[in-house]
Amino acid sequence: MTTLYSRRSALAFAGLATALPVLAACSSNNSGSNSMASSGSSASAGAKPTPTSSVPTGMPEGKGSGQADDVFPRTVVHFKGSAEIPAAPTKVVVIATGQLDAVLTLGTVPVGSTKGDGAEAVPEYIKKAFPQQAEQLGSITDIGSRKDPSVEAVSNLAPDLILMNAAIKKADEVYAAMSAIAPTVVTQGTGQYWKQDFLLVADALGKPDTAEKWIETYQADAAKAGSAIEGNPTVSLLRHNEERLRIFGPISTAGSVLADMGVARPDTQQFTDEVSKDISAEQLEQANADWLFYGVQGGDASKVTSLDLWQALNPVDAKQAVQVDDDAFFLNAGPTAIRAILTQVSDSMTKK
Repeated sequence: MTTLYSRRSALAFAGLATALPVLAACSSNNSGSNSMASSGSSASAGAKPTPTSSVPTGMPEGKGSGQADDVFPRTVVHFKGSAEIPAAPTKVVVIATGQLDAVLTLGTVPVGSTKGDGAEAVPEYIKKAFPQQAEQLGSITDIGSRKDPSVEAVSNLAPDLILMNAAIKKADEVYAAMSAIAPTVVTQGTGQYWKQDFLLVADALGKPDTAEKWIETYQADAAKAGSAIEGNPTVSLLRHNEERLRIFGPISTAGSVLADMGVARPDTQQFTDEVSKDISAEQLEQANADWLFYGVQGGDASKVTSLDLWQALNPVDAKQAVQVDDDAFFLNAGPTAIRAILTQVSDSMTKK
């Protein structure tokens, strides 16, 4: 078994190794300036950082099947055990946010899917990215909330593969119920692990090599897009949902794209102990930077733009505050969302 995993284990160690420099840099530079003038542009005069991943890049150590594309049967080791998959899955159910995105990217339309809080079952960015599958997307069965999927609804679909992640509530309980229905593969979950989760999902579908090539192409495109941005502007990430206002660091999904582009972050957003941090309306200066990309659950920008300190932010004054697709940037850690983030950031910062 060791030889089967050797190639992907090497990739995993490579991904972790590239993450270490950026994590160390983030820890040493986390001075947390609260000045409107200084917190946004501290990196502008320096050299542009070398693109480096801020999240694990390869297959998790010891996970996956070690098999190449289209080889079945295969035994996929995952975060709750292992799954025997006898043939290429044709009826897939996805429970975790981002997995709908991942399986579609690999050419499979699931028969059932959950949805996150306050989100559509099929986000708009997915519909735009896969117009040729519009009819099939409209026929996906809603199996309830990802926090509490309907076991009965899943069973009625008679799936041959179920995908979920270990970060959902009652993961052990959900896994026990789902694995009694069909082979179930569990990824780690959360945006921090989107690359390795994509590879594990791909392995379950019999497409690990395809997914590796996708990531390699994306990494090259991200580095190229970053090199096309003039100077070394800092970029801030902000989200409003329900009553929460949050800034996002390098290990968030969107933050990892910025890291892969080699884009600088403000001092206030170089934390790596968590994906995001809550701020109050009175702490909005922590969202200051040369550029600001912000999402609002439900799309009502006024929930952010009406805040008292909004007009005092540097990117607002410079007309470099950009509202983005909340689903793609902050809710769905899948490869198509990643491409949407890369395109939005690149287009905004190179076409001004």
